[in-house]
Formats: sequence, C-alpha cells, structure tokens
Amino acid sequence: MTRRLVGPDELALATGTASGFIQASLRTTTNPTLLKAGYKHNVIPDLAEALIDIRTLPGEEDAVLAEVASLIGPDIEIVVMHRDIGLETDFGGPLVDAVVGSLHRHDPGAPVLPYLLSAGTDNKALSKLGIRGYGFAPLRLPAELDFPGMFHGVDERVPLDALVFGRRVLTDLLSTY
Repeated sequence: MTRRLVGPDELALATGTASGFIQASLRTTTNPTLLKAGYKHNVIPDLAEALIDIRTLPGEEDAVLAEVASLIGPDIEIVVMHRDIGLETDFGGPLVDAVVGSLHRHDPGAPVLPYLLSAGTDNKALSKLGIRGYGFAPLRLPAELDFPGMFHGVDERVPLDALVFGRRVLTDLLSTY
C-alpha cells in the first residue's frame, strides 16, 4: 500500500457531503446574511448595513476582528451583535457509552466519532451551569442525500424513515440510560 501526505482540505473533501462541515471547522468562515441600503430604487442611500456571520477558530476572535477593521477602514463602524465561546467537551463517560450502545443496537457497527462543530449549540450555555452535553441526532440517511448541503436552506429536510429511525434510537437511549 502506497501512502502519501495530504493536506487538511484534501482530506476533508474525501469525506463527500460531510466536507462542508469539516472544512468550516478548519478556518475562519464568513457569510453575508443581510445586506440593507436605501428605500427606493432611484435614490442613492445615505446608509448601508451588512450583517456578516463570522465564525472563528477558538482564540482567534480578536485577531479576526482586527483584520476586518483593517480591511474596511476607519469610516465604517463595526458592531458585534453576538460573541460566543469555544467549547471543548471530553468524549467519554457513561452518557457517551449509552449513546454508542443505543445506536449500535439499532445500527450495529455504526461509527461514533467526536467532531469539531462550527455551528452554535445550546451546550455552550449549559456548560456555564456545569452541564456537559453532546449533539446527538441519530438519523439513517440515504448515501445520495446531501444532508449538510441543506442546512438552514429553503429546502432543509430529511426523509421520514430517517426520523423514525432516530425516534427509535432516542427512545432506546432514554429508556436505558
């Protein structure tokens, strides 16, 4: 077997539809979510606003804001609407064991892996209360479904049988943990 060294992007792309999730966890991402200016099509606006969703790697928040400020210059005001914490949770213990057990009773051999999530989670707020949590939404999806590509889109959906599978796994978890 020939081995070769690959970079993180090439490795992420090899995961198929999960590559968007993985690539977003490797670097700072930005997404303009709202652009607003003017009130009429033939009047030059006196004010323009943009909401930009910026997600940084933990610990890089201040450096990224400084870079944005240097790019836009002193005439544009930056208002931080929301700033969140980076959260790391150990992947082990009785709850993780119960999750793996429940999943394997319904899908033997299914891989259960920790991952880095570039999105928000209620677990960040719960961690401030000393509550450790995990994202667990068991779905058995068809291989051809680009599930990550539909997140927060106008056509976000999952097949009904994927939800039925998830209900069975979660019922098992809640009944046995």
